[in-house]
Amino acid sequence: MKQHILYLILIGTLSACSSSKIIVEHPITFNEERKLLTLAYLQNRYGLEQDSPKIIPKMIVLHWTVIPTFKKSFEAFDPATLPNWRPDIKNVSGLNVSSHFMVDRDGSIYQLLPETTMARHVIGLNHCAIGVENVGGTEELPLTKAQLKSNIWLVKYLKDKYDIDYLIGHYEYTLFESHPLWLEKDDGYRTVKTDPGTEFMADVRKAVKNLDFKELPKI
Repeated sequence: MKQHILYLILIGTLSACSSSKIIVEHPITFNEERKLLTLAYLQNRYGLEQDSPKIIPKMIVLHWTVIPTFKKSFEAFDPATLPNWRPDIKNVSGLNVSSHFMVDRDGSIYQLLPETTMARHVIGLNHCAIGVENVGGTEELPLTKAQLKSNIWLVKYLKDKYDIDYLIGHYEYTLFESHPLWLEKDDGYRTVKTDPGTEFMADVRKAVKNLDFKELPKI
């Protein structure tokens, strides 16, 4: 009887471990310069005057870096300012792009910023969106099964932690142009995106359909 109980405990422990993930803290630089640039971005692009760069997450946006390694991807996001930024040009933000999480090709999850600090990763929606970057995404380096599993786990983790309404791929962001969450003031500020791919998004959505995310807006 004792052996049977111990066996059940062991099976339960192994099962719990297999469904869990470790989030590794690997913060990008968030100094006073980045803070001020973030506050300016919130005010200039969204009309939000805030004392802190805090956001209330309502959305998760999945991306790919199109950079082959975690090291190089991290180095691209780490500086506070965009490369070759010219502060003399008006109405252009020097705030560097970034995300809250980055998933390496082996499925390792790194946290670059607190989930409630604004990161610049999606036009019009940064004020309410948690960004998840995936290393790779080129034809030579498609996203991996390990990354898919980690994205599914991370989406479930974040949905459980916050009152998240939407899950989108970066390529779907323009669907929100007429939505109350959309705050971008410049009608001409848009970029065409394809990340993280329609197949990847379909696989993630299939795995988390029980979480009851809201349907995306229709054009």
